[in-house]
Amino acid sequence: MSDTTSGISDAGELPSSSIPSSGEGDSLLGETGTANDVVEMTGASKEQNPEKVEVENAQQLQSSGDNVGSLLYSFAKKVVTVGIIYFVGYMGWSVAWLITPVLLSVAREQWRSKNETRRNVAKASALASDKEVILARLGDLPAWVFFPDIERCEWLNKILKQVWPNANFFAKNLIKESIEPNIQQALAGYKLNGFKFDRMILGTIPPRIGGVKVYEKNVSRNEIIMDLDLFYAGDCDINFSLSGLRGGIKDFQIHGTVRVIMKPLISQMPLVGGLQIFFLNNPNIDFNLVGVVDLLDMPGLSDILRKIIVEQVAAIMVLPNKLPIILNDGVPALSLKMPEPEGVLRIHVVEAKDLMKKDISVLGKGKSDPYAIVSVGAQQFRTQTIDNTVNPKWDYWCEFYEPFITYSYGTGTRKRAEVNATLGQEIELNLWDWDPGFPGVQNDDYLGRATVEISSVTKNGEIDTWLTLEQAKHGLVHLRLTWFTLSADKNDLKAALEETQLLRVTSMSTALLTVFIDSAKNLPQARQQSQPDPYLVLSVGKKTEQTSVQMRTDAPVWEQGFTFLVGNPDNDTLQLKIIDQKTSNTLGTLTYILSGLMEKNNLELMSQPFQLQKSGPETRVIMSLSLRVLKRSRDSVEAASDKTSVSEGYGGDSTLSRTSSIKAAPSAVADSTTSEQAVASSIKRQESRKSTASGITDQMSIPEEPFVVSTLNTVMMATPPRSPNLSENGSELLRRTPSTTSSAGSAGLGRIQLTIAFSVQRQRLLVIVHKISNIPQKDPSNIPDPYVKLYLLPGRSKESKRKTNVVKDNCDPVFDTTFEYIISNAELVNSELEVTVCTQKGFFGSPVIGMQKLVLSDPDIATAQGVKAWYDLLPESKFE
Repeated sequence: MSDTTSGISDAGELPSSSIPSSGEGDSLLGETGTANDVVEMTGASKEQNPEKVEVENAQQLQSSGDNVGSLLYSFAKKVVTVGIIYFVGYMGWSVAWLITPVLLSVAREQWRSKNETRRNVAKASALASDKEVILARLGDLPAWVFFPDIERCEWLNKILKQVWPNANFFAKNLIKESIEPNIQQALAGYKLNGFKFDRMILGTIPPRIGGVKVYEKNVSRNEIIMDLDLFYAGDCDINFSLSGLRGGIKDFQIHGTVRVIMKPLISQMPLVGGLQIFFLNNPNIDFNLVGVVDLLDMPGLSDILRKIIVEQVAAIMVLPNKLPIILNDGVPALSLKMPEPEGVLRIHVVEAKDLMKKDISVLGKGKSDPYAIVSVGAQQFRTQTIDNTVNPKWDYWCEFYEPFITYSYGTGTRKRAEVNATLGQEIELNLWDWDPGFPGVQNDDYLGRATVEISSVTKNGEIDTWLTLEQAKHGLVHLRLTWFTLSADKNDLKAALEETQLLRVTSMSTALLTVFIDSAKNLPQARQQSQPDPYLVLSVGKKTEQTSVQMRTDAPVWEQGFTFLVGNPDNDTLQLKIIDQKTSNTLGTLTYILSGLMEKNNLELMSQPFQLQKSGPETRVIMSLSLRVLKRSRDSVEAASDKTSVSEGYGGDSTLSRTSSIKAAPSAVADSTTSEQAVASSIKRQESRKSTASGITDQMSIPEEPFVVSTLNTVMMATPPRSPNLSENGSELLRRTPSTTSSAGSAGLGRIQLTIAFSVQRQRLLVIVHKISNIPQKDPSNIPDPYVKLYLLPGRSKESKRKTNVVKDNCDPVFDTTFEYIISNAELVNSELEVTVCTQKGFFGSPVIGMQKLVLSDPDIATAQGVKAWYDLLPESKFE
């Protein structure tokens, strides 16, 4: 206790109102007199304050009325319950009609009791003083106790308490104008219509600020940035109607970190031009449903309404969305309301391992049907569901645009500064086991979560990591995270396009477009003798955004900003359409080709009027456009170059001996000794890299066979494209591969030609099965129907199985089939590739013609050209 007390005193003194004075005695309870003295003092105070007595009597009468109402409500519920049971028995229905509601009722009561306890604890904490909070919850102290840069702000809490009654009007307008229409639209997707707020009273309990941090370093001189630990557990009373039923929300609670940005700083009062208010991450929101729609307050159904409310709060003021407030009329709306992203975060959800088994099968626990939800602030993406596995491979890519990443500039070089913007902001990954049922996550079983601080990604540029799942007994997830800065140089677009082509993922972006829709003027009338109710719809690629509706005006002012990720600015367009809400008629359209923005100064247009098509001759829309090209941060570029130099360093001499270093079975030796010295020299160089000469020595010892250039266009690497057969000066031959072979291999079973390469950037193993030559033909009337099977070892799992098509009646089949495996560097060095050649002609299954096992630990696989070689097929018995 002494350590705790000293920690509290170091963090800050307790408020004087909560510290007992010397006259109050030694105990916190106070020992100023006996119980009789207290009673006498209480009676005297009542005689001196008759008005206070009347207030207390009124409160007692109100409490009695509330108790009577509660009793009547409980009595009515019991009558209804007994009536339902009687009705089920009277109708002679199955007992399941009785058991099911009882089970649901028990689960509902337990769930409500748990939530009620949590809400009461939170409400008591909000009402208590700092000292009571510390004494009662030593294990959950305020942030200012632990962090010296976070300060107490009791003065701010006192101000909030004074102004809270006046905030009711502002909050009512915000909920009515911004949140209600969006909730109506979201509920319509669940066939729930007619949602409307009837009454909104915030109550008397104000929000509480647990601590405040004001940033002093790496902040522009034109702004003030602060973070507030906001906690609200009030006594609000919100009534609404849904599909003709009336209900209410009580015990509403919200907790999260709020960022407040004051900018620009001006020389006139109030010295601050405006505010930007937003949550760094999705806040924790909880509430209790009352009234007739109390039927919805049960596990499963109430999550729909709760999820919708959280989404609407996120759409207003969770990053990248902000709530702007203009404090001075001279400040342009563009400076506060236009999006200000500073970079793009690319996330590759590769796979997971050893997840919990949640599905139930006949023989006990089965596997799971896992999927992942990736969230950064208000942005959210969902992977596909992989059925019946605890080791899913998603290979899912997504991108998030991030605002407010700040930098500082050192002398002569740019150095990474403290990333103020991402303090507390994190990437959250939640894993779920999909179960059929009512739409929504609430039906699915939880498999765990993982989080990554965004600041660590922006600092390192690129992270490739396995994370242990939290809130789970076991499980790992593999993530690859890359940070891209934004460039106003159009010459950087070429590198961005090349990178997306290397990834071979069509959904990835090369640029970021921000659009600020200011206003429109001279819109045509959609109906006679009435002004339109216009709103504007924007779309780039597959993403569509929409402004708010402006009622009865032909000159709407929206002042809204939007952000779009662009695949290729040379080809993509921005589509605009203004629509009348009443008639759904189009009032005007605009198609802007983004390649025109590439020729503008700084890749942007500010407050420009654009003529609308299919509209009046004087109809204009005023908007601002800004295009930024995605550019790898310097840290990630340096890391990538380091990986490239390391993999190239393994190669040794740039001679013919680099043709292959995949380690095959020892029996795959050369079938000719005409070049023994060359082979011995090659083996010696390969052994210096701890690798054995393999099937490529066969082709090296057959000089009479024609040679062709080996190309591998399908292998996408981060290095610039060049001929894989020449050195950098273009004179030295690095790789040659014969197009045919006259040998049937050391075992006389034929030879197979393969190309094996590994893309470090994509974390993919690529295997190309080219052809098989000289399969033995024992019976001329029974020519084999060969095909090739591939497995990754160890494990030989079903997920790693790959199979070519069957070629009928052929001893020299040509496949030219490409296969890919998602695999990391660490797994590659410990893996083997099992190659099996079979024939479909067999009485009992498919007989094996020959096999080969290839060790994948050689560094030559990770070079730009990979390895292309012939390998001897060996009997199956050699590998048993």
